[in-house]
Amino acid sequence: MNRKMTQMLQPSFQLYFVCLILFAAASAFFSMYLAAAEAVVVVLLGLYYRENSRRRRREIAKYIENVTGNMDVATKDTMVNSPLPMVIFRPESDDIIWTNDRFLHLAGEKEHLFDAKLSSVIPDFDTRWLMEGKNECPTEVTFGPRRFLVYGHLVRASGREGGFLATTYWVDVTEFCQVRDQFRGSRPVMAVLLLDNYEDLMKNQTENQRSTIYAEVNARLDAWVAGTGGMLRRMERDRYLLLFEEQYLSRFVDQKFDILDTIHQVVNSSGLAATLSIGIGKDGGSFQELMQYANLSIEMALSRGGDQAVIRNKFTFEFYGGHSTETEKRTKVKSRVMANALSALVSDSSKLFIMGHKMPDMDATGAAVGVCAIARKKGVPAYIIREGGTNPSKPILDKLDQLPEYRGNFLSAQEALVAADSRSLVVVVDTNRPEQVQAQELLESCNRVAVIDHHRRAATYIEGAALNYHEPYASSACELVTELLQYIAEPTDLLRTEAEALLAGIVLDTKNFTMRTGGRTFEAAAFLRRSGADTGEVKRLFQNDLSGTIAKYDIIQNAKLYRDHIAIAVVDHTVGRVTAAQAADELLNIVGISTSFVLFPDGEQIIISGRSMGDTNVQVILEQLGGGGNAAAAGGQVAGKTLEQVAVELTQAIDRYLEEDS
Repeated sequence: MNRKMTQMLQPSFQLYFVCLILFAAASAFFSMYLAAAEAVVVVLLGLYYRENSRRRRREIAKYIENVTGNMDVATKDTMVNSPLPMVIFRPESDDIIWTNDRFLHLAGEKEHLFDAKLSSVIPDFDTRWLMEGKNECPTEVTFGPRRFLVYGHLVRASGREGGFLATTYWVDVTEFCQVRDQFRGSRPVMAVLLLDNYEDLMKNQTENQRSTIYAEVNARLDAWVAGTGGMLRRMERDRYLLLFEEQYLSRFVDQKFDILDTIHQVVNSSGLAATLSIGIGKDGGSFQELMQYANLSIEMALSRGGDQAVIRNKFTFEFYGGHSTETEKRTKVKSRVMANALSALVSDSSKLFIMGHKMPDMDATGAAVGVCAIARKKGVPAYIIREGGTNPSKPILDKLDQLPEYRGNFLSAQEALVAADSRSLVVVVDTNRPEQVQAQELLESCNRVAVIDHHRRAATYIEGAALNYHEPYASSACELVTELLQYIAEPTDLLRTEAEALLAGIVLDTKNFTMRTGGRTFEAAAFLRRSGADTGEVKRLFQNDLSGTIAKYDIIQNAKLYRDHIAIAVVDHTVGRVTAAQAADELLNIVGISTSFVLFPDGEQIIISGRSMGDTNVQVILEQLGGGGNAAAAGGQVAGKTLEQVAVELTQAIDRYLEEDS
């Protein structure tokens, strides 16, 4: 509005002429001759102004035409003689419209590429980034022996065809990429190699036999490292240090760390084969940081059962191998040390908060009950985190609710968070992953944490725990807690229901003492039996109602055979997680089936339950889908995908596992 008023008030030639005409008209009242003379002057001025305006418009038009022409010439000259290769094409049809000489030279053409498709000239060039509104290609483009960064933009084309035209500029960065790749390839990588079963391998061997074993191991390691220019040195009797350049790491990965299988050829006089674990650290800022990454990797490899390679960088872990069957390598010395440490930790705490994984099963609940018994023995109040709704351990929780010792001992995650103080101890059982615990906020808010778990460690795990009793060779978390109880309490200190809860956890994870069962498992069960556990009552805890049994066999009816020995049951409706797990177990009773998977939708996520007789490691398979567990029993939850998509991804994960294992 203000701008319009300003323009109206500005003087113009039209206003001057109006004023002159008004003065001439006023002069007519005094003298007609004077008025006529003024009118003649006004007409002459008007004619002059009109002619002068036309002349100026012609000059301005000529000037603009001259400037535009010069710009067109400059633009054309810039495009033709640009120091950068240029190509203009239609992104919808991939038709090349124009290229400059430098791009023709780049493409090895002498005349033109007007009738060609860009994809036929550069097959690996993806133009979707232009349609997404980006001005730079997100990846380097390889064109012949050269590499380029490509910049470009879109303009709307005029004419009948319409659409868009894309103009791209190609910047040669070959020398830069070569220097960068050479730098990255020459960065140091540190690896720690550990003979997992050194003690068993050298047990009852003569000096000559031990020397022979050492020589065979060293010969195979030297052959594996040969050609890398790396430095391999033995630090301890069972531990080696390897330092090499990063460019050779891809070779080890491509070979799937075949040294793991090669080292199995070293066998002692008792027929026991050697196994090797490899922990690799890369992307470290210093040798000290690389060594820290390598030590973290070797700890991760051992916590997952050994006989595998783990690579650690600044952000995550990568796993290779780990397909072999786990063997028991625990000693009672460690159990006694852990029992003493846990006893001291509990005694020094104001209260205990005990929790397992989300949707806790009998193993998680039984282990939590066992820790609660330890706290009662030490006179420290203990609380078990309980989720709302139903879960697989509801039968034993209902029995515990009736005991006077457990009145007020169950809290929600929010109640526990309010009740916690600086001396509170959080005990996590049957899981080592922070995102799987029942109350992650409570875990993060307390600085005193103890972890008791038997699952193979994943890329994410609870770090900085004051006590970490992690034994992937144990059958269950209940077995580990029972071993701790034997050094802290007497059988009479355990309530009958508590003993039955612990025994139920062992029965669940061992499939009635048929899977992952060692001598220590039966010793733990015997201790619980002496503590009053009734095996009949334990069996009743696993009874199903009629509808659950029917649902279980409906799942089995949906099972399809894959790869001749793997059963996959895809259920298109929600079922109970316990029912799905039992169906996966039941499938293993069918002749010829050694591995089973059950998939079903639950809200916005897909639940997967996997079971194995031991030949197939279902944890390694489901880890590819974000799950976890152990070699014989694993599970996973996939969000944001359909049931069909998850089923396809599962078969792809199975194929990758079997290809790596072959």
